[in-house]
Amino acid sequence: MEYVWDTIADAVHKNDRLRDVYPIFNLTKTDEEGFIHYYFSKIIFKNPYFVIPDDDLLLFEKYLDGGSREYPSDGNIPTDLVAAEARKVLKSIVNISKDPTSQFQKEAVELLKKGRNKLDLVRGTLKLYLGKYTTRDWRRKRFTDDIDFWIYNVPLLEHVLKKNGWIKNTNTREWEKTIHWHNLSTHEEETHILIASNDVNQLMDFGGGSYLEGSSLRNIFQKKIKRGHEVDLSDIINVAMLFNRSDGQSTDEWLGAWNTFEEATNTRDKRITSNLISLYRYTYAIAHYLNRVGTALINHHDKIFDKIYYPNEKIVKTCRFSIHWSKYLKRHGFDITRVMLHDFVLKQGHIKKYYAANLKGFGIKLINLLNTKYEHLKIIFEIID
Repeated sequence: MEYVWDTIADAVHKNDRLRDVYPIFNLTKTDEEGFIHYYFSKIIFKNPYFVIPDDDLLLFEKYLDGGSREYPSDGNIPTDLVAAEARKVLKSIVNISKDPTSQFQKEAVELLKKGRNKLDLVRGTLKLYLGKYTTRDWRRKRFTDDIDFWIYNVPLLEHVLKKNGWIKNTNTREWEKTIHWHNLSTHEEETHILIASNDVNQLMDFGGGSYLEGSSLRNIFQKKIKRGHEVDLSDIINVAMLFNRSDGQSTDEWLGAWNTFEEATNTRDKRITSNLISLYRYTYAIAHYLNRVGTALINHHDKIFDKIYYPNEKIVKTCRFSIHWSKYLKRHGFDITRVMLHDFVLKQGHIKKYYAANLKGFGIKLINLLNTKYEHLKIIFEIID
């Protein structure tokens, strides 16, 4: 079995939680044609702050308490704050490209030549955020500690970083910026160091003999599939739930990114196989969970108008998770805000079910693809509901 996939996966880093990729042994069987069926359980990402309730009304309440699922993250700073810093850098480069008096105009024009999208200058988490490749929920709850740029002209990048308040750490040689913000959940002030990384430095090797090729969605997936940390798998899932459309109207960019899975499975690499098995298990579980959340929101959306069940103080608590909602409440009062929240929750119920359908389709495509690569070994991977 271990010659096909790693039973213990994820990259080995200090304090990194390894991921078990063991099948359910008592269900493993060989069919009449000699195919070995390995069954796996579905699995949800661990969140120490949230236990999924069995009761749908409690699930509805959890959703109103600020959302019912966090996301694995590789940092401590909310992505919306990091995105604001990335936008400043990108805007500066665009402005320099239009300024004939700047010593870096030629270099900035070269970066943006032939109508190149400025978002192509970033990779990873921030590219997914700025390009709106993921859901609003992910963008609100994902955290990171760095911006991965993709800029060949290092002097230009360093000039712009310095201009926007970044400081180069003489020990690590990394560009840093201190970010301060008020945590709406804890009502505490937080401070963390943000790092600017230039992924062009990893052009030849980001680990395991692999290398980065660019900043497209396909290129981002290449890294995430090969590395396979929990945060990588979670990010892929959150793109798939938006772009792998169950109505068959997927974009060319998503179809191009899907080719990454084709290429990855063709390698029959042990680590990649284990990553894809885990990706399927998480996909299956999250699709099931989203369908439950959608049902709970649709069945209980009118509870928002029940002032005994949902008094005004709960309205205030719910609105604090969005600066726009807090302003809306202040402008319009409780009754009109209840109508707004009711309409939002009902709409979200149907959206959650749509995302669940998208993910289910993605999971089916993924496991079918993986199984075709191991058909010659007479191995079939399956999930137990």
